[in-house]
Amino acid sequence: MADYQEAPLASRPKTLDPSEYFNLSAEKRRADEDRAAIRANLKRQYQTQLNDPHRKALVDDPALTRWVYARANPYPFFRPTFKTSLLGAMFGVVPLVVLYYVFKTDRDRKEAMIKAGTLERKFCLSS
Repeated sequence: MADYQEAPLASRPKTLDPSEYFNLSAEKRRADEDRAAIRANLKRQYQTQLNDPHRKALVDDPALTRWVYARANPYPFFRPTFKTSLLGAMFGVVPLVVLYYVFKTDRDRKEAMIKAGTLERKFCLSS
């Protein structure tokens, strides 16, 4: 911890901040230990269910169920951010504008060549 060198363009991670790491209050330490105990108890229960040789039903993993639901139904969990807005504009609006510009300029160029009489039509079916 003492020999940690900060990067020039990045701030110190919160976990390596000495005031956050060493000067924890007793209730914060107790709350962390309680959360760790709950996590360990849930993990132990899941492992005993998973490794039970006489089980008849499927083992329900609530975290996996939540993950599968979130993957199958992304819209209730969508939060619009600058990045998602930028990606939406980049993949939704920009291609339409670029295609409009390409087709419009090509059509205008051909129309100008037809008016000037310089366009040579290769596949003319009428003559």
